[in-house]
Amino acid sequence: MTRTRSSPDFSTPIPQIRLYRDWLKATHQNEFATYEELRRWSVEDLDGFWRSIWDFDGIASPTPFTAVLNEDGIPGARWFDGAQVNYARQVFRHAAAADQAGQPAIIAMDERGGSLTLSWTDLQRQAASLALELRARGIVPGDRVAAYLPNIPAAVVGLLACASLGAIWTLCSPDMGISAVLDRWRQTAPKALIAVDGVFYAGKALDRSAAVAEIRKQLPCIETLFLVASGCSEAEVPDAVDFAAATDRDDGAVAAFEPEWLPFDHPLWILYSSGTTGLPKAIVHGHGGIVLATAAGRLHFDLGPSYTANNLGDRFHWYSASGWVMWNIQVGGLLSGTTICLFDGAPSGTRADPDWTRLWDFAASSGVTWFGAGAAFFASCRKAGIEIGEIPGVDRIRALGSTGSPLPPDVQRWGTAQFAALGRPDIWWCNVSGGTEIAAAFMAGNPELPDTPGRLQCRHLGAAIEAWDEQGSPVIDEVGELVCTRPFPSMPLYFWGDADGSRYRESYFGEWPGVWRHGDWLTIGSDGSCTISGRSDATINRHGVRMGTAEIYAAVEHLPQIADTMIIDVEGEVGGSQLIMFVVPAEGERVDAPLEAAVTAAIRTGLSPRFVPDRLIAAPGIPRTLSGKKQELPIKRLFAGWPVTKVVSADATATPEVLPWYIEQAQRWQTEQEGMEADGDH
Repeated sequence: MTRTRSSPDFSTPIPQIRLYRDWLKATHQNEFATYEELRRWSVEDLDGFWRSIWDFDGIASPTPFTAVLNEDGIPGARWFDGAQVNYARQVFRHAAAADQAGQPAIIAMDERGGSLTLSWTDLQRQAASLALELRARGIVPGDRVAAYLPNIPAAVVGLLACASLGAIWTLCSPDMGISAVLDRWRQTAPKALIAVDGVFYAGKALDRSAAVAEIRKQLPCIETLFLVASGCSEAEVPDAVDFAAATDRDDGAVAAFEPEWLPFDHPLWILYSSGTTGLPKAIVHGHGGIVLATAAGRLHFDLGPSYTANNLGDRFHWYSASGWVMWNIQVGGLLSGTTICLFDGAPSGTRADPDWTRLWDFAASSGVTWFGAGAAFFASCRKAGIEIGEIPGVDRIRALGSTGSPLPPDVQRWGTAQFAALGRPDIWWCNVSGGTEIAAAFMAGNPELPDTPGRLQCRHLGAAIEAWDEQGSPVIDEVGELVCTRPFPSMPLYFWGDADGSRYRESYFGEWPGVWRHGDWLTIGSDGSCTISGRSDATINRHGVRMGTAEIYAAVEHLPQIADTMIIDVEGEVGGSQLIMFVVPAEGERVDAPLEAAVTAAIRTGLSPRFVPDRLIAAPGIPRTLSGKKQELPIKRLFAGWPVTKVVSADATATPEVLPWYIEQAQRWQTEQEGMEADGDH
């Protein structure tokens, strides 16, 4: 296909964080010379900062609150006691102005090219129609409504309908196996289910009718099933309510419907930990905490209403499966009055003939101005050698976002160079890191700060983030445990089913009581930028020197002979440990002596000879979680001899096809270690 470049519109909005600072100065006489001064105030004066976010964002409550923060300890912090809010109300406050300006709420496209645009009025009407249908079928505040849906507008409608009623939303992506879904929903006992009967992904139609029927059979708590027709189903699902009909009412009751006012801490949704070991944690977030954290987050994401002169026509896209927390972040763009752009399908088309320009084509055709994806997506684009500048329309993009794993500096520089060739040398990268646990970011971007390739520009406002050494002391320019020392509004209310709170406390507060330990290695630079260097429980420690796995990947994955890698440090039966690197060679390459020499040289010169692998093993693929993270710890535990059933579930991984190979490798390792131990006894 011959592509021609469009004429770029290089208008850049005034950053939201500057507008906020100007507002602080004008209304509160608070003036900060630097971002670090602003950040420090935001974590030292939590009452003043979060009250200012409430006011700046225009959050409304029909009842007054007694205090911003009634309990200042964690866990157990209580925010805005007495206030009433509703996530859906905060979204639909933008409807009239956005429609008047001709700005849509949602632009959606699927892998086959099917598209749908929803106005704010249409979105509001469909959510109200579904909310009334749910209410008529007995759904009341506090009931759980489950969804088995991909990244399509129906999922957004479902969330907003549930939020309107005070029902609790809980979603699983249809790419999850049945047992993984049941592991989650058996804990939360949904009363209704909204499900799709099939999906189309990577060039294939995939029937889900049998899975829906089995889920319903295994969960007798489900009283009503709403079915979204996909055109990919091979069988009918009996006794189902047509979702299209349930969202199609347009009468007086729909027009008069308004979302319920709810207590600030009323549950909004239940998200789940990755479930790589044991049952997933069912994490409950509240309406108020999510609304407030998103209001602060939009300053870092630089999202404003698409209908105002400053951000006119802004369109926010973050490629995500519906089961990843970035789906929630993307939908949260509606809270800012920003048009969101959804893509349902594989980002590179078919596995047999991948095309890494597909998502960029979607962005161009949808007028995307803010483009986000997992770090692995950008790395794949670079490896594929695509030329972004050859795609007409991408020059509207003013911001790029990355998360899921650390973005290698050379990949970010590649992306910057691609946009510089389009006349966008100042393209802004908003690299973020947070997690499912908070449905927000702890470290994020700021368009007013210098570019920091491969790093996160700053710590998030209102998040008291520090890097702690083993003695529990904060460190700068050194690797430490990522901790949060004060409350953050979107920390979990609780874990579902954790009646005494013990599992919640053990998960995040077991190391240092009253201090949130996130489980990542963090380096905070003297310039304020941050680096995540992997999970602290998967860190490599060689002779007392610690190294995050992400740093090792950054050192080797730029090699053209390598498609992907994973590294684990495995303790041996006879003392010591072995550093094993699994390597997926690039097409036409193999793991041989020259490649081993290249890996050794890259690590020796880029990091330290201490971290040169003891073994390189050619692998058929790298196991990843549903959110794209490498499953280092489960594989390490397999090699340590843990039972498979306690280590990893095939239904909770994005790459179940490679697990048998790793299980076999681990068994061989165990046999080898037992033989070495026997030899040592003689």
